[in-house]
Amino acid sequence: MSTTLGMLGRLAGNHALKEDLTTALRSGRLPHSILLVGEPGCGAGFAARCLGADYLYPQGGAHAEAVLRGQDSECLTIRGEGASGQIKVERIRDAREKIQHSALSADAAGRVLFIYGAQNLNGASANAMLKIMEEPPEGVLFLLTASSAAAVLPTIRSRCAAYTVAPVPEAECAAALRAALPQIDDRQAADLAFLYEGHIGSALAVMNDPAVKAARAAARDLCRQAEVRDTYRAAALLAKYEKDREGAARLLVQTRTAASAALRRPGFDGLSAPAAARLARAAGDAAKAMAGNANLRLTLTLLAAAATAQDP
Repeated sequence: MSTTLGMLGRLAGNHALKEDLTTALRSGRLPHSILLVGEPGCGAGFAARCLGADYLYPQGGAHAEAVLRGQDSECLTIRGEGASGQIKVERIRDAREKIQHSALSADAAGRVLFIYGAQNLNGASANAMLKIMEEPPEGVLFLLTASSAAAVLPTIRSRCAAYTVAPVPEAECAAALRAALPQIDDRQAADLAFLYEGHIGSALAVMNDPAVKAARAAARDLCRQAEVRDTYRAAALLAKYEKDREGAARLLVQTRTAASAALRRPGFDGLSAPAAARLARAAGDAAKAMAGNANLRLTLTLLAAAATAQDP
């Protein structure tokens, strides 16, 4: 960890971002509402926790480490719920009550409210959030994350100072993965960095999260079936997800990621460029259909057929 950047020093890359936030924090000019924008896997959530730790516990220590783990008592966390990921107004109201009517710990410099996925605030929950942000309780820092600033409601976005958390260069990503995952070798780290294009969080998730790991394995299997145009085996693989919309969504993310890697480096995951292009189109169409709440069984059946179709 950087001794000059505090916990923010643990965030890979993003050097200007870390310097700007640290300077603002130490000079007392940190805005009370900050929006950290980054594609999934870039580390916006981790950056938010690092900043929250530095805000609450400038000297570091066990409490700061607890913030990074999401376990500190002075932090309130709100995330979306269910398949839609929407943030319900009840969650905002509950957080407001806790902020206004609970006492601060003597060890902390304030309190932090994390809102992960602020693009999932709907009209009602955004209005409830605005009531807190417009008259913020003393000592409370609002840290919001979003996959896109444009996806956040303007009423919320305009109340925040926005910063972008970017993916890191592949070499830096590979080094971070080797440090976090001692069980992998340099080649594996480099392949993961290439596959996820410097998105450290995505690479870590595929190694540490059983659901993501399973989706990655299934995506590699689908790549094999697409390469040899085995419609039967592709359909059999995808049939396992006919009643698992969340699992199917994870599979599509990993499939599109693998296809993208093979387009950049033909042969990655055993997928030729023509097969990768075909699979990318098929998975993209399936993702759009799922977003439109299409019948999942039919969507997966069409995906199997399109992924293994003969080229015109």
